[in-house]
Amino acid sequence: MNTDRSTLVLIVVGFFVVMISSSLFTVQQTQYALKVRLGKVVSSDFEAGLNFKLPMVDQIRYFDRRIQNLDAPAERFLTSEKKNLIVDSYIKWKIINVEQYFISVGGLDKVANQRLSEIIADGLRSKFASRTIQEVVSGDRASIMASITEEANKRGKPLGIEVVDVRIKRIELPQEVSQSVHRRMEAERERVAKELRSRGEAEAVRIRADADRQRVVLQAEAQRKAEEIRGLGEAQATDIYAQVFSQDPEFYNFYRSLGAYKKTFGHKNDLLVFEPNSDFFKYFKTPMKPFDLGSVSTNVLPQPLTPAQ
Repeated sequence: MNTDRSTLVLIVVGFFVVMISSSLFTVQQTQYALKVRLGKVVSSDFEAGLNFKLPMVDQIRYFDRRIQNLDAPAERFLTSEKKNLIVDSYIKWKIINVEQYFISVGGLDKVANQRLSEIIADGLRSKFASRTIQEVVSGDRASIMASITEEANKRGKPLGIEVVDVRIKRIELPQEVSQSVHRRMEAERERVAKELRSRGEAEAVRIRADADRQRVVLQAEAQRKAEEIRGLGEAQATDIYAQVFSQDPEFYNFYRSLGAYKKTFGHKNDLLVFEPNSDFFKYFKTPMKPFDLGSVSTNVLPQPLTPAQ
């Protein structure tokens, strides 16, 4: 009897322990807790810590209250220029009304992500359709993301969701369009390169022409100066010859003849044919009277001249 009584006590105690343990549940700081009774939401305002429920009747559903990331799949959108763009974006969102979240999407994150992806895709489609590629890529990118975030928040509130941020990771052209763009860019770069080469060649021709012109001018100037100096020298020489000739014409003729003899008989193999009575041999045939060299200024004696002079 004592054994049966002890067993019964143990069973009763165990039952109460099980009932009490199944009546308690813990809520973490990073969680929402939702009490569901027979498929209906009973309570959702649980604080973090230990809480109570009816065993075997109430069910507790837990949801993450932290910000969650959704990497939306890349999609194609048309711009106002009817150009296709591949846009890859991501979304940051969190639950702000766990009861509404449970009712609208069944508490399933997969369904929530799908609904959010559709909302963001609709927003991107409408924004891209009214803008050009230039505006989308650079000019209005920040305003597009801010506008989409605001609109997504409005559409996300009935789902118990707050869209914290929407970001565009990358914008790409389709492969066929990218190749066409690359070809156009290469052609444009080649055109610019040819234009720069032609400008360089034209500049080189101009520089060479200017250098040639300067060379001609310098040569002409040098020639002019040389002619001036030569003319000045010849004038001085003529003046000297005139002074000498005026002092003693006979001595002057004799001095020129000596210079002509020196030039003519400079080599032993030289052969000249002259008439015996030629004036060239005048001073070989006729005795000359002595010259008064004192009367001739040695400072004005000319250099021996050739017969051509």
